[in-house]
Amino acid sequence: MHPRLSDWLKTPPSPLTLLAAGALGFAAVGWSRTPTQGGGTPPPAPNPTQAIPMISGGSTADSNGRMVAVTGTDITGASVLYLVDTEKMRLAVYAAASTGSYQGVRLVGARRIELDMELNGYNDKSEYPFGELEKLFAEKGLLQLPAEKPRGQ
Repeated sequence: MHPRLSDWLKTPPSPLTLLAAGALGFAAVGWSRTPTQGGGTPPPAPNPTQAIPMISGGSTADSNGRMVAVTGTDITGASVLYLVDTEKMRLAVYAAASTGSYQGVRLVGARRIELDMELNGYNDKSEYPFGELEKLFAEKGLLQLPAEKPRGQ
């Protein structure tokens, strides 16, 4: 027996689900771009009618209940590792390269993400912002909005 869609919509996704989806989204953007070959000038723009084959980035994702690891390739061809600590709510991003002037592993960035998970939207270009969706769901009886606090409290 499958749960009804309305029951699923009442339960917010877990932070682990949101983090994994976000990390995969970042990786997908990197994989969809073609790196400049040979370090020279960029290749000429393809003919608009020409088919461009998609090349697999060899990405992987795994989790052990606490840590989520997602690997892929960025637009420069460097291997990228996203690590998310779901207990301490931390994100770290590493890049590794074995060719060119830079060889080795380097920390690209890290941050605490617990407050990021509290955002209802940031740089959101969706058709419906969170507030509008929340209102629509409440109007259809799929979501109960919390009572508003009196002003000044």
